[in-house]
This record gives sequence, structure tokens and C-alpha cells, in this order.
Amino acid sequence: MSGYDASPTPRVVVGVSGSLGSVTALRRATAEARRRGAELWPVLAWEPPGGELATQRSPACSLVAEEWQRLARARLISALDDVFGETCPHLPLCALVVRGTPGRSLVAIASRDDDVLVVGTGQRGWRRAFSGRVARYCVAHASCPVLAVPPSPLESDLTAVHRRNAWHRRLDTRELLEGDARWRRLHEG
Repeated sequence: MSGYDASPTPRVVVGVSGSLGSVTALRRATAEARRRGAELWPVLAWEPPGGELATQRSPACSLVAEEWQRLARARLISALDDVFGETCPHLPLCALVVRGTPGRSLVAIASRDDDVLVVGTGQRGWRRAFSGRVARYCVAHASCPVLAVPPSPLESDLTAVHRRNAWHRRLDTRELLEGDARWRRLHEG
């Protein structure tokens, strides 16, 4: 028996989309990879707008697929910069951009028994019905453990601020329009 260990290094595969939730998942996956002594595999899966079927129907779509791939790569690099900045994560890293549906792609990549798949759970509240599909797919289909990371509490605070600002902008616009109408009535009559 030799001293060579033929077993591959454990991996922590994490879905990254560039959203705040995926950045939270990437931070959690980094901590998990450090804890396990594993490689970190951030994966951004992308599909052409309209899906693969639209691409097959239109030759023009296949011509711009390279650009979509480049944009996906830039989004992954941006997410990695958001988490790591100029510093090195100090662990083995293999970043991937793959063409395919996110859930299926992540499950296919995190296929080893010693893998851990980390995904964000999507938004909280009533919007959850429209988000979290990737996490649900991964939990249902992965052959390895899945760590579903809830959104950061800061994300809901940020959403509340955006909602409040949108409401104020709506009020300001309405006041401007009403003020403009009053001004016209005064100066026209």
C-alpha cells in the first residue's frame, strides 16, 4: 500500500447569479470550504434569453451566444470581487460558467458523495413563490448534501428602503404633476 491517497479533494459547489442572495450563499460556501478543507467551486449557470428552444429556432440567437457567455463570466467575476475584493480567498478555487438551467447544472456538477452544494433560498415573504426554484430543485435532486442559505437580514432591509424610495418618488412625481397643472390653470386663465 502506497502513501498516495487516490480520493479526490472534497468540493463545496455554490450557485452564483450575482444577486444579493447568491453573494450571501458564496460567503457561506467559502466558510464551509475552509471548515472542511475543501475546494470552492462557484458556478454561474446561464441560459439564452427565451431558453434553448428559442436559440434552436433562431440562427441569430446562436450568433450572440458568445456574448452571453462573456456577460455571464463578467457577472461571476463581479460576484467574486464583491466577496473577495482584492484579497485571495486562501483556498483552492475553481470558478465555472456553464450553459444550462441553474438547478440541473448545479446538481450535475455537485455529483460526488463528498461534495456539498450551497444555494441561496431566494427572497422572503410573498415573492418567495416566484423565487427559490433553484434551491428547491437542488434539494429535491442532488445526490450530495445541500446547504440552503436564507437571505441576509440586510437584504430585506435594502428591499424595504427601495420600496420606500419608490413610494416617495411616486409621490414626488404626482406632486410635480399636480403642481404643474395648478400652475397652468393660474397662468392660462
